[in-house]
Amino acid sequence: MNKHNHDSNCGDFAEGAETLPRNEHVGTFVEGAKRRCRTNMSARSSRDLAPDLMVIAGFDGYFKRVNPAAERILGYSRRDLLSRPFLEFLHPDDVQRTLDAFADVMSGPDVIGFENRYRCADGSLRWIQWNSWTVTEQGLIYAVGRDVTERRRADAELREAQRMVEGSRAELRVLAAEQAALRRVATLVAKDVPPGELFRAVVREVGTLLGADFSGLVCFEGGAVVAVATWAAVGEHPPVPPSWPMQAGDPATRIAETRQPERWDDWTDSEGPLAAFIRDEMGVRSTVGYPIVVGGRVWGGLGVHWKRPGPLPPDTESRLAQFTDLVGTAFANAEARAEVARLVREQAGLRRVATLVARERPPEEVFASVAEEVGRVVGVADTLMWRHEPDGSAIVVAVWTQHGSAPLRLGARMRPGGRNVASLVLRTGRPARIDDFSTASGPIGERMHAAGIGSAVGAPIVVEGRIWGAMVAATREPGPLPADAESRIEKFTELVVTAISNMQARSDLAASRARIVAAADEERRRVVRDLHDGAQQRLVHAVITLKQACWALQNDQEAVPGLVSEGLEHAERATAELRELAHGILPAVLTRGGLSAGVQALTSRMPLPVKNGVSVGRLPPAVEATAYFVVCEALTNVAKHARAEHAEVTARIEENTLTVQVRDDGRGGARPEGSGLVGLTDRLAALDGLLRIETPSGGGTLITAAIPLTCSDARAAPPTRAPLSD
Repeated sequence: MNKHNHDSNCGDFAEGAETLPRNEHVGTFVEGAKRRCRTNMSARSSRDLAPDLMVIAGFDGYFKRVNPAAERILGYSRRDLLSRPFLEFLHPDDVQRTLDAFADVMSGPDVIGFENRYRCADGSLRWIQWNSWTVTEQGLIYAVGRDVTERRRADAELREAQRMVEGSRAELRVLAAEQAALRRVATLVAKDVPPGELFRAVVREVGTLLGADFSGLVCFEGGAVVAVATWAAVGEHPPVPPSWPMQAGDPATRIAETRQPERWDDWTDSEGPLAAFIRDEMGVRSTVGYPIVVGGRVWGGLGVHWKRPGPLPPDTESRLAQFTDLVGTAFANAEARAEVARLVREQAGLRRVATLVARERPPEEVFASVAEEVGRVVGVADTLMWRHEPDGSAIVVAVWTQHGSAPLRLGARMRPGGRNVASLVLRTGRPARIDDFSTASGPIGERMHAAGIGSAVGAPIVVEGRIWGAMVAATREPGPLPADAESRIEKFTELVVTAISNMQARSDLAASRARIVAAADEERRRVVRDLHDGAQQRLVHAVITLKQACWALQNDQEAVPGLVSEGLEHAERATAELRELAHGILPAVLTRGGLSAGVQALTSRMPLPVKNGVSVGRLPPAVEATAYFVVCEALTNVAKHARAEHAEVTARIEENTLTVQVRDDGRGGARPEGSGLVGLTDRLAALDGLLRIETPSGGGTLITAAIPLTCSDARAAPPTRAPLSD
C-alpha cells in the first residue's frame, strides 16, 4: 500500500470514528467506520482533534499511524510509538491477553470492547478500551481506543464503599449474635438452673459463637484441674480424664496465678499432662483461656480451641470475658441472681436495638426503641433523647413514659441553659446526674421539675468526635438513681451512634453520588452548548463560504480569494474557540508543566497580586488536576467575593501528603456549603483527601486541601527550587 492510500485510509477511519453519535450501538460504530474508510475522503482535521486514540497497526506488531490523542493520552511522541512494538507499552500482565486478541483480529473477526493497560511515559497506567477490525489484504488493523481509566477507578471506589457498608452490617450481625448468646446464658443463670445445665450451655454458646473446634469449662480443686463441661463442633469430644494435676507453667496454673486471660498459639513445646492431652488427643493448635472469678478467687477457667493453622482472633479474650462473668454470677447469692436478671433484661434490650440497627430501620424507630429499653433497664418511668441543633437549641427526638404524660413532648425545642442534665452533658461532654431536681434551673430544668421529676442521669451521644445529643433517664421517685445508671445508658448510646453513623454514611454517599452525576451532566451540557454556539457555527460558516468559493472558482468569478480568506478566518476562529474550550476542561499548561506551571498561569490572570509558592514537582495526573481545581476555585472566590488586596498559594509535600493552601487578606466569611466548595470536597474525597476552611469574619480566608500520596508518588515529586513569585 503506497503512502497516499495509507494516509487516506487512516483519515477516513478517523472520520468514521469521530462523526458517530455517542449512543450508537458499537457494532453500528464499526460498520460505519468501515464504510467511511472505503470512501477515500480525507479527514485529517477530524483525526487530529479526536479525543480517542486512533491507530493503524500492522501484522508485524508495530503501529503504522497514530493520532495526536494517542500521543497525549500515553505521553509518548509519535516517533516513540511508531518505532517500538506496541506490546512493549503494555502492562506485563496484559501481554498474553493482547496477543490472543491480536491473533483473533488478524484472522478476520472484529474485536469489540477489548480492554488492556498501557504504561504511559510518566510511569502511570491507563486502561484503554479498543474496538478494531482488519483489512486482511492490506495486512493492517484499524482500531479506536477510549481511555476508561477514570470509569474503572470510579467503579472500584463504588465497590469499596459498598464493601464498607456491608462490613458495618456484618459487625452488627456479629453483635446481635453475641448478645443473643449472652441473653440465653443469662436467662439460664436468672432461672437458677442446675450447674451442669448452665455449664453445658456456656461451652456450647461460646464454641458456636467463636467458630471454635472445641470449648471447655474447668474448675480448680485441691491442686487439680477438673473438666466440668466440654463441647465439640463436629462429632464427639475426645474422652476427658477425671482430672489433671496442676504444675508450674501449665495453662491452668498460669490462669490461676495471674488471674488474667492467657493464650497459646503453639502447643508444640508445652509440657505437662494437660498440654499433652490438648495437643496429642485433641489435635489443637491454638487456645485462649479466661479465668472465672467467684467471690474474689479464681474458681476455674473457660477455654476455646482451634485445630486449624493460625491463632484465634485477637478479640477472643474480650468476648470470653462476658460469658465468664455470667458463670461467676451463677455462684453468687440471691442478690447476685437479681443482678443477673437485670443483665438479662439489658442484654435482651441491647439485642433488640442492635437488631433494629442491623436491619437499617428508620432513625426515629431506633430512637424510640432505645428510649423504651433504657427506661426498662435502668428502672425509671421517663426517658428522653435530645439532639443538639446548630443554633444552640436542643430538640426532643424520642420520649418514653409509664405515666399519662411525659415531662416534655416529642419534637419540643428548648435552650439547654442553666443547670440541668442536658446542659451539663452538652457543656462537659461526659455523663452527668442531678440527684435533686429542685436545684435544677434553665427552661429544661424548670419544665422537668414542674412535671414531678426528682432525679435524672444522662449520657452523651458522640458522633465523629462531636456531641450529637444526650440520652436522659429520669425518675419521679425521691432519691438518686443507681450509681451504675450512666454506664448502663452508655451501652445503648453506642448503638445509637452506630445507627446515626450508618445513616450519615449512606446519606453522604448518596448525596456525593448525586452531586457528581449532576456536575458531570452540567459539564457535558456546557461543552455541548459551547460547541454549538461557538466552534460548530464557525465551522458551518467556513464550509458554506468554501462551497461558495468552489462555485465561484468553477464560474471564473473574481470573488474566490475573498471567499477563501473568509472561510479560512472562520476555521481559524473555530480552532481558537476549541482550544479555549479544551483549556476550560483541563489546561494544557497543567498537562505539560505540572501544578507549578498551572498555578502560575492562574495567578498571572488575577486582578490582584498573588504569590506563587508551589514547591512540588510532577505528580499523578489525578492529583495535579484536583490540586489545580482547588486553587482555581479558591482564587475565583478571592477575585469575586473576598475584597482582598493580596493572596498567596502554597503547595508542599510532607509525610506523603500533598498540602495545598490558598490564603487571602480579604473580609472572610466564606461559606463551606457553596456549590464550588462542595464540589471540591467531593473531588478530594475521591482521592481520600480533605478540605478545611478557616474564615473568621473580617480576618481573611485560608483554604487547605490535603491529598494523601503513595510513597513512590511523594519521592517522584521533589520540591522545586523556585522562590515565591508574584
